[in-house]
Amino acid sequence: MAPNDRDWLAARFEEHRARLRGIAYRMLGSTTEADDAVQDAWLRLNRSDSSEVENLGGWLTTVVSRLCLDALRSRASRREDSMEVHLPDLVVSGSGEASPEHEAELAESVGVALLVVLDTLTPAERLAFVLHDTFGLPFDQIARIVDRSPTATRQLASRARRRVRGSVAPTDVSPARQRELIDAFIAAARGGDFEALLRILAPGIVARADTGVGPSPLGPSRVIRGSEAVARQALAFRQLAPNARPAIVNGAAGLVVFAAGRPFAVLGFEFRGDQIVELDILAAPDRLARLDLSLVVAPGA
Repeated sequence: MAPNDRDWLAARFEEHRARLRGIAYRMLGSTTEADDAVQDAWLRLNRSDSSEVENLGGWLTTVVSRLCLDALRSRASRREDSMEVHLPDLVVSGSGEASPEHEAELAESVGVALLVVLDTLTPAERLAFVLHDTFGLPFDQIARIVDRSPTATRQLASRARRRVRGSVAPTDVSPARQRELIDAFIAAARGGDFEALLRILAPGIVARADTGVGPSPLGPSRVIRGSEAVARQALAFRQLAPNARPAIVNGAAGLVVFAAGRPFAVLGFEFRGDQIVELDILAAPDRLARLDLSLVVAPGA
């Protein structure tokens, strides 16, 4: 590397920031924690003798990966068994043109269903899968991060890959059709049309609601399975349907629901076979407050 010039070093770091944030978001499922990990990597770089770093990108990837691995291990040890569902942070943009910053953020996002599955993996499995299958790092490099042999690291990624392939399938529904399905979902909920909802929802649909701690109009965090149960839940809150606004949620068509002019919930959808197969509802007030929803137009705005 060049002499230890801070302006030069900051410029080189910025060249890697988006990639590092993408790794951290996939590892942690939290935009806030991802930003913290990237910032911590920058602080460590500032404290180090950068003239001895031959491969800055590799050095930063290793630092961020180890920070994420430590965070995942800490999270696993303290997560309460009583919490039935915890959704990842969602990346939200307006349904129209996004700013370059939002376009970059959406490019770093990944489907909610994949993030949910990744959250079921062990920390080492998740890291091996993310770094190898998504970012193309060789197993010998990943092995040094997880403190395993390359063969054992390859096995970690293989186990993770089987879990992902068995749970997450690529969508075969075009963006335009996704929006049509969501529009039909909102119209059916607003009109109290139970049969119309059943036509839109796949029989085996899974709906996850993360309402955070404390009382919520949506009830406690939980998982709802089956089209009839999900349809009944949609009808129960149909008064909110008129205040739902289109958005892009983790790269797919979604919704932001408002109540009294304030964000009430973000809805992410997964589509397959011309139906909705998964519905993820983030309604934890503290986490909604951290989301950038500036490109979603609130009712009456």
